[in-house]
Amino acid sequence: MKKSFIIMMFLALILVIAACGGKTEESKEGANDTEISEATEKSELVIGLIPSQSEGEMQTAIDKLQAELEEKLDRPVKIDYYPAYNGVVEALNYEHIDMAYFGPLTYVIAHDRSGAKAIITQLVNGEPYYHSYFITKADAPWDTLDELLEEKATIDLAFGSPSSTSGSLIPGVELKERGVFRDSDDHDFANVTYTGSHDITAQSVLNGNVHVGAIDSAIFEARIRSGAINEEDYKIIWKSEQIFQYPWAVRPNMDDTTILELQEAFISITDEDILNAFGATAFTTATNEDYEAIRKAAIVDGRMDDDLGGK
Repeated sequence: MKKSFIIMMFLALILVIAACGGKTEESKEGANDTEISEATEKSELVIGLIPSQSEGEMQTAIDKLQAELEEKLDRPVKIDYYPAYNGVVEALNYEHIDMAYFGPLTYVIAHDRSGAKAIITQLVNGEPYYHSYFITKADAPWDTLDELLEEKATIDLAFGSPSSTSGSLIPGVELKERGVFRDSDDHDFANVTYTGSHDITAQSVLNGNVHVGAIDSAIFEARIRSGAINEEDYKIIWKSEQIFQYPWAVRPNMDDTTILELQEAFISITDEDILNAFGATAFTTATNEDYEAIRKAAIVDGRMDDDLGGK
C-alpha cells in the first residue's frame, strides 16, 4: 500500500512538472507573438502616388518626404509612383500599399471601390480648399470665359488628366452646363486635348500650343512661388467654386494608432520643397465627409465608373 502511494505521488509530480513546462513554452510563444506583432507594426509603410506635376520635378520633394516620415514614424517608408490612377486605386484595394495620395475625384472612386479612408489633406494659406482655373497667356484678347466662348470654334482647349478634379471634372462640368462640351469627342471647340499634368498644361498655354487650359489653382500658385513660372505671363479668365483639397488616404483596416502617427507626422512638416510639390502651405486632417460635394458631382457627371486609366 505504501509502495502504491509513493508511485502515485511520483506520477502526480511528473504531471505537475509537465504542466509547468507547458506554461513556460506558452509564455515563450506568447512573448514571441508579441515580438512578431511589434515587428509587424514597424514594417515598411508603402505609399503610392500619382505625381500632380512631372515626376522628375517632384523627386527631390518625395525623397525629402520619405526621409521625414521615416524619422518621425520610426519605421521604413517607401514611396512608389504609379503611371495611372487605376494602378494606385487597385494597389490600395488589394493592400499592396498602405496609403495613397489622390485627387478628390480619384479618392471618392477609391472610397467607393475599396473603402479607402481620407486622413490628411493640405492647407493653402490656412484653408483646405483650392479652385479650378481656366488660364490663358497674359496678352490673350479674352478677359472672361464668356468672351473666350464667343470664339469657341477657333479655340484649342487643354484639360489636364481625364481623372483630375480641377483639370477635368470641375471645368468639364462648367463647360457642359454652358452647352459647349459633351465629351472629348463631342464639343464645340476647334480642338480638345489632355496634357496629363498641371505643369504641362501651364507650359502648353505659355508656348501657345493651346489657347486656354484648365489647371489646379494651388499647383499654379505654388509654381509661381517657386519661380517655375512667372505670374505676369498668365491670365486667369475663370475660377471655380471651392474644392476640398487633395486627400492622403489609407487602407480601411489601418489601426487608429498608425493613423494618428501619420497625421501628426504630416502636420509637423514645414519643408518648403515638400509643401510646394503638393501646392500646399501646410497639412491638416481630413475625413471622408469632406469630399461629399465631389462625390455628388462625380455621380452627376457619370464618373463613378471611370476606368481611371489616365494620369
